[in-house]
Amino acid sequence: MPGILILDDDPDVALAARLALRRLGVVAVRNDPRELSAALDEMAPDVLLLDMNFTPGASDGAAGLGLLREVVSLRNAPAVVVMTAYAEVELAVQALKAGAVDFITKPWANDRLVACVQAALARRAPAPAIGELLGESAAMQGLRAQIAQVGASEASVLILGENGVGKELVARALHRASKRATGPLLAVDMGSLPEALVESELFGHKRGSFTDARESRPGRFVAAAGGTLFLDEIGNLPLAQQAKLLAALERREVTPLGSDRPVPVDVRVLAATNAPEAELFDARRFRPDLLYRLNTVVLRVPSLRERGAGDIALLLRHYLAQFAKERSVELTPDALARLTAYRWPGNVRELRQACERATLLARGPVFAWDDFGLHAAPLAAAEPGLDLAQREREAVQAALAQADGNISQAARLLGVSRAALYRKLDKHGL
Repeated sequence: MPGILILDDDPDVALAARLALRRLGVVAVRNDPRELSAALDEMAPDVLLLDMNFTPGASDGAAGLGLLREVVSLRNAPAVVVMTAYAEVELAVQALKAGAVDFITKPWANDRLVACVQAALARRAPAPAIGELLGESAAMQGLRAQIAQVGASEASVLILGENGVGKELVARALHRASKRATGPLLAVDMGSLPEALVESELFGHKRGSFTDARESRPGRFVAAAGGTLFLDEIGNLPLAQQAKLLAALERREVTPLGSDRPVPVDVRVLAATNAPEAELFDARRFRPDLLYRLNTVVLRVPSLRERGAGDIALLLRHYLAQFAKERSVELTPDALARLTAYRWPGNVRELRQACERATLLARGPVFAWDDFGLHAAPLAAAEPGLDLAQREREAVQAALAQADGNISQAARLLGVSRAALYRKLDKHGL
């Protein structure tokens, strides 16, 4: 079950956050920043919800920024969501530059807080080292060459690929290669956002513009000014909201809810989806004019099975070394053969989780197949023309079986949000 740690010196604020988030996992609260280090060691949370000020009257966020930098430098650091007041938007941008994955303003609406933390949980897996995009296969070398070629431009890029292949890593690499690298990179998981919150999330709102809008709030376009805005799972955006996104991209301005005054924005937009490319050209699901605005350049991230046994073995060595830390580990010949033949429906994310399990379950330095907890025989190479929908259905069934029907666990195995998994269950009649 995911772990969430809240650090806020106001016990009432911390309690409100804990109550709102308790259905997402195990939630712990600390009120004193001096307790943070011990809490991280004890709990190893997936997400840290971090206040930025701990002294009465302080508003510069220096204490929070210091803690943030310490946390993100840790091995297997949690995803950090910072909490700020509306007047501290510039502080939120500093926090994003320092490594926070998101921010939320006080006071918040509970559904907004839940959506924010769900998105952070979905992006929990930290980026691997060595330039992040590991792999020596021709497919990965070609992808890195494309990133180097288009990264420095201002072109919109649409990143395609299955769940777990590393689409956000590609977005981060594009951002680092751009002239905006010193600006913020802000990722928004469109798949985890309730439809009613999409417009407020992207464009912001004014106080009183809708129920629970107790304070004005900047949208993601404004918060990412001077940097990059990454819209993950863009294929889940409803058609009505697609029209508003298109208008913002064309005019390079947004109008917050409750306001009649547009705000100019200066961002580079990257988008990603796990939807089959053909579905994006179905006008009943996705506006063609928005697609053409987003796909100036299309980057296709290969699945792990397309990358071959060499990349799988390289990633196994990397993640086992990362999780084993100082321990020396080896694989039995049988384990290596079965792991490199396995189809990895959850791609790199699934491989990483399997390596983490193995380092916890293995009783000695030599790891066997059973230590990885996959509980499946290696699958043969895909038959030509095998239906993609059938593959997805089988992957969902396998994840549910491995998780004993637990929706949260199955969603984590597949690398999708609970909401996305429910849509897949409905789609396949499961």
